[in-house]
Amino acid sequence: MKGIILAGGSGTRLYPMTKVMTKQLQPVYDKPMIYYPLSFLMLGGIKDILLITTPHDLPHFQELLGDGSQFGIKLNYKIQDKPNGLPQAFILGEEFIAGEDVCLILGDNLFYGDIRFFKSAIAAHKEKNDGISGRVFAYSVADPRAYGVVEFDKKTKMVKSIEEKPAEPKSNYAIPGLYIFDSTAAARAKSLTPSPRGETEIVDLILSYKKESKLGVEIITRGVAWLDTGTPRSLLEASSYIGAIEERQGLKVACLEEVAFRMGFIDTEGLQKCIAALPKSIYRAYLERFLKEILEE
Repeated sequence: MKGIILAGGSGTRLYPMTKVMTKQLQPVYDKPMIYYPLSFLMLGGIKDILLITTPHDLPHFQELLGDGSQFGIKLNYKIQDKPNGLPQAFILGEEFIAGEDVCLILGDNLFYGDIRFFKSAIAAHKEKNDGISGRVFAYSVADPRAYGVVEFDKKTKMVKSIEEKPAEPKSNYAIPGLYIFDSTAAARAKSLTPSPRGETEIVDLILSYKKESKLGVEIITRGVAWLDTGTPRSLLEASSYIGAIEERQGLKVACLEEVAFRMGFIDTEGLQKCIAALPKSIYRAYLERFLKEILEE
């Protein structure tokens, strides 16, 4: 399976922070925001990843992440000149997808906790035994009226309905910015008609699978945190949350070098090379301690 991170957009809700730098490069506690969705895909075993961003921000991402080889992955880049809706990610990534299954995650969505739900969804999608070609994820929220809401059969995991910010929600499950589709996603995205706001809508792409009875849902298990960082308050809350976790445990969240090693993408020598390339910092000191623990085992 391939992965796409959509890290474009204007980020106007975070202005003036985003006047110079896109929101996906803003800090979430001690790391750029992009580290979190990237590490999430890596933890799911996805190593071939396309990052879609703006012409202005592309050089910054390339300077930060390179081609991904230091993490044992392959990072590709594509420019989105202007935001035309989430489905455009599949059109821009059609050549990259090359007939394979694909997972799309939004660059401002963070997940923390037991991600077995994600790994099992990937495994089920690869097996193709359930007739499901498109998968959305369901996250229980206190007030679903502020989100896209999914209603589904808990036994079959088939979607019954999807509504955008309904006044009377049919469930308390919101749809976060995480999707898994088969290789027809690009063709489906091309067939969509723009909404009144001039963009194609991800809901329409999702519903194209539902019309064919091929849309399933994966429940994000209790205890997993889903953090959206699109507003100043949510960005602050996400930073505070990650900071509290790291300070309490003494372990870093979304440390790409550590994730790469733990996933077996790089070996001890690769980890040493990563550390040697870092400047003296708290981040490097953490990885040096991690390496020492490994060597002492």
